Amino acid sequence: MDSRDATAIGVDADSDRAWVHASIARLRREAARSADTHLLHVALPAFPGIDFYFKDEASHPSGSLKHRLARSLFLYALCNGGLRQGQRVVDASSGSTAISEAWFARLLGVPFTAVMPACTAPDKVRHARSLGASCELVDDAATVRERAAMFQADGACFLDQFGLAEQATDWRGNNNIAESIVHQLAGEPHPEPAWIVCGAGTGGTSATIGRYLRYRGLSTRLCVAEPTGGAFAVGWLTRQPDARSRCATLIEGIGRPRVEPCFLFDLVDRVVEVDDADSIGAAWLLRDLLGGWYGGSSGTNLAACLQLAEGMRARGERGSIVALLCDRGERYAHSLFDPQWLAQHGIGVDDARRALERRFGTSLHTD
Repeated sequence: MDSRDATAIGVDADSDRAWVHASIARLRREAARSADTHLLHVALPAFPGIDFYFKDEASHPSGSLKHRLARSLFLYALCNGGLRQGQRVVDASSGSTAISEAWFARLLGVPFTAVMPACTAPDKVRHARSLGASCELVDDAATVRERAAMFQADGACFLDQFGLAEQATDWRGNNNIAESIVHQLAGEPHPEPAWIVCGAGTGGTSATIGRYLRYRGLSTRLCVAEPTGGAFAVGWLTRQPDARSRCATLIEGIGRPRVEPCFLFDLVDRVVEVDDADSIGAAWLLRDLLGGWYGGSSGTNLAACLQLAEGMRARGERGSIVALLCDRGERYAHSLFDPQWLAQHGIGVDDARRALERRFGTSLHTD
């Protein structure tokens, strides 16, 4: 069946066009209700003159920064004629994108299948299923995109986050994440941040931020926080599009096993590699800093912020650093925040957390 043929799924052209227009309008209304998220400020006495901000993308309705991407991918599919009424939607994901896509699929009333690595946190799989998703678990994480693409032969709309993330997002504005950060910092002591820190899963977020900073003529530098040996770190150093990771990681959503099509290395000013224990220790530390639970990639970003801030302090620089909080920590209740699970994986989170606390300073507060 040709997924481009509306009649093949029992929908005539006029009613299909009406459904597409109604779906786009529904996505626009949702964006007006939930497009922006909080920017949290943290004061660290150990770093006078340096302000830390955390963009809380976990506060989106579907619980992660992938909410923006999922909305963009659905709009991209609708506006390019790739998604029609009643058509199944499919994508490859390690969890957070699948949850957000399932959320939007339910909003639009279309069936959704997520192809996920078998090692995905069980709470993520349950969450996606609770939103109506069918989940296909794949043993080899490197093959999830190819497996998802195979559904096209049966007429599914393949959203392809790994192939389309940097194309689907409007990097010039439309309240993308970079524009939102810059707008929210306008009245702060250091409105033009020295650094913005994000991870690289699909590469869409780093591409959007990097492009927007150049488009606006800002001097802000972009740092990608990456698990040690991740494919983005390896590829960024060598500029090799076929680079692969040097080692596996426990941090879901980033630290890809190979370079993805949307990894744009030239937009990134620095890559900071973070060991898994430090990422997880920093995720635990975020609870003390902000009073909420956030996932492992948020901890990776926090650990990278610390390294950048130590460099600024050593050079006598003042300014602000912005990092992304990527998803809700409750999704990792039975993994990253489970002492038994950590022990099984040889992670000494207490030692890592204490070391980070000493570097940050013991007196932490927010405003």
